[in-house]
Amino acid sequence: MDYSEKLKYHYRPNKGWVNDPNGHVWFGGYYHVFYQHCPDFEIPWQQPMHWGHARTKDFLSWEELPIALFPDEEYDGNGCWSGTAIEKDGVLYLLYASVRSAEKIQTVSVAYSTDGINFRKYEGNPVIKGYPSDGGPDFRDPAIAFIDGKYYCVMATGNPDTKTGRLLLYSSEDLFEWKYVGIMSEWEGCMYTECPSFMATGDSFLLAASVCPLKSKHYFSLMFGRFENEKFIPEHIAEVDKGPDQYAGQVFRDDRGRNILISWIPGWKYKGFAPTDVGCMSVPREIRIVDGKITAYPIEELQHLLTDSDPALVRTENGFVIERQGREPVVYEGEIDDLKMIRDGYVLEVFVNGGEEVFTALL
Repeated sequence: MDYSEKLKYHYRPNKGWVNDPNGHVWFGGYYHVFYQHCPDFEIPWQQPMHWGHARTKDFLSWEELPIALFPDEEYDGNGCWSGTAIEKDGVLYLLYASVRSAEKIQTVSVAYSTDGINFRKYEGNPVIKGYPSDGGPDFRDPAIAFIDGKYYCVMATGNPDTKTGRLLLYSSEDLFEWKYVGIMSEWEGCMYTECPSFMATGDSFLLAASVCPLKSKHYFSLMFGRFENEKFIPEHIAEVDKGPDQYAGQVFRDDRGRNILISWIPGWKYKGFAPTDVGCMSVPREIRIVDGKITAYPIEELQHLLTDSDPALVRTENGFVIERQGREPVVYEGEIDDLKMIRDGYVLEVFVNGGEEVFTALL
């Protein structure tokens, strides 16, 4: 397996470490994707996190843009961490987790741009200065939504005393002054949540989050439901992407009304296999409810890349096996009515039964 091979359809920067995708948004005639980035190193923790930036018109060809956010202020000197983007009155706003250098206090800050490339940080940062008593020190990943004339910010956190992972809700009229509303959703027996997404979608609402239990592996929860009295009531819940190489998914609603998910395909396990980091972004997947089930399936622009087979995937009597170099194989057992996949160099993404289940693997 050639881990130095340049990927065709899975975005990654030309150099440097990449992890969580941030700030998916349609702005100025382009789809913009930001991401956690260490521009000078191929492994993390060697320098504070930046926001890398790329844009595309079709998700097939990508333009890498200048770094959007540098950790150059006292309040974000320990990193410009994950967040989301939103357009307001022709201006693109980024809300991100800003971590103060010495104390490593996690706060929320704002940057904005009129051209979608050059960003200025708000002089009143941070706009959310710390976690409330319902949360805990792990307090990050602001997810922004505009609903019924009001801006909402969903914060990922956990409460160490109650051992619950929580999503906390804030509201604002202008993206700068934020009021704490309360607990929006929570999960028992968890350390915390991460990487939420929240939006209105048709006559429903979509909420997504990575949930980190105390005694089991993290999972990515996709939920459709109601938003009433500023609380989320789930009606459909699924853990569609089974990994094993998937994390930090973020969903956004595009100009065509599609709910599009892009996740990070992490290269943690492949350190030393290649001279550079092998992590990348997943292909974009449209999130829908089909026959009462949540599905994640490649968007229309990439469906011509789907195939029925791949040398790394072996069909079995009751499922399939994905063989990986130097790692345990991925084994699936279950009924298969339809099986499609996208192969791009050392990355394989498999879609079972129209995207009812997804398997993302570095080979």
